[in-house]
Amino acid sequence: MADLTPISEDALPPILALNNEHARELSWLELPKLRHLVDEAFLALRAGEADAFLLAFDQDADYDSTNFLWFKARYPRFTYVDRVAVASHARGRGLARAFYETLFAKARAAGHKVVACEVNSDPPNPSSDAFHAAMGFREVGTAAIYGGERTVRYFVREL
Repeated sequence: MADLTPISEDALPPILALNNEHARELSWLELPKLRHLVDEAFLALRAGEADAFLLAFDQDADYDSTNFLWFKARYPRFTYVDRVAVASHARGRGLARAFYETLFAKARAAGHKVVACEVNSDPPNPSSDAFHAAMGFREVGTAAIYGGERTVRYFVREL
């Protein structure tokens, strides 16, 4: 199993760099926003210094993401995967799967019945599509966001 640890203050700069390398898929962040997200997270984990990271929120988070709010309007209790990134040198080691399995266990223990996420359909993200299908997620909706710049599909996995 991968060695996953909480995202600490000293890990924020390399996590920010990894996030912003994947801004097309995740959205660009500045350090104060990342710090807020980590503070609000139901689960904030990293592998290595910044080989990979996951940020997930529950329904009580103070978060203004359009995608998070879509789930909040439809599910009274849920865990939402906001962002996962794996550095190119760390791919193929099962880190994303390890993050999700850890999240599923923590969400179950907290009484959550659903884990939710979105995947870009425009621009497309075929590797994320394949991963979420393999993890048992099913599509529950779609939306055009950022003034139509991006289209997403919403997914849930029952626990």
